[in-house]
Amino acid sequence: METILQFIAIIAVLIGTFFSVVGVVGLVRMPDVYTRLHATGKVGVFGVVLLLAAAVAWTPLGWGRGLLLIVLLMIAGPVTAHAISSAAYRIGIPMKEPVRNDLEEL
Repeated sequence: METILQFIAIIAVLIGTFFSVVGVVGLVRMPDVYTRLHATGKVGVFGVVLLLAAAVAWTPLGWGRGLLLIVLLMIAGPVTAHAISSAAYRIGIPMKEPVRNDLEEL
């Protein structure tokens, strides 16, 4: 059973690292704050969740604590990204080539 948990942990670390690297590449390559937040907010959260799942599978950390942290991360990550993008819009940071702006006043 321990070998299976170690294998699951190694796979989760590899996939989580991939998601984290894609988030960093998105942070560097995207043109404005809104698309950067999309790249880091979505991909980064899943990378961290998979790394946390690997830590729970590999170490004797309780499954309850690990699942609680995963739930809190999945709730807090998108909310934080939304709050930052809302603040950026309110202070007037422009979008690069917007297709549509639903928040613009008529």
